[in-house]
Amino acid sequence: MVTLTLLKFSVQINASKDKVWDALWSDVSYRQWTDAFSPGSYAESDWKEGSKIKFLTSEGDGMFSVIETKKPNDQMTFRHLGTILKGKEQPKSKESEDWEGAKESYFLSENDGITELNVEVDVTNQYQEYFNKTFPKALEIVKKIAEQ
Repeated sequence: MVTLTLLKFSVQINASKDKVWDALWSDVSYRQWTDAFSPGSYAESDWKEGSKIKFLTSEGDGMFSVIETKKPNDQMTFRHLGTILKGKEQPKSKESEDWEGAKESYFLSENDGITELNVEVDVTNQYQEYFNKTFPKALEIVKKIAEQ
């Protein structure tokens, strides 16, 4: 069993929580900030708590998860379940078992019109360096969108 590492990222945004929430989860802006991870990234979901969500690349590869917690303007947590190749959910594999159940959480708090966005994500050692480089870039895009 591979050990997951919890990475934490934070950014101060000069905007209200509802603007930051919209920057994170509206389809157009979601595609903009997740471009930092993989150009053409998008999500397919009804965005309801308890629902499945697919995180996909432009080629239709990615992962499927469940929206574990959704508290509008406060918190969104995903629990990752498995991989998708060419648009099809894949059977369990050694690689997907390593991170199955990993969580990715977004927390918003606002003070005097400044929203602090905190992100916590479970990663395997293999992806630690990658996310340490790309998540700050992605959050800067969220900041730019929300502050417009």
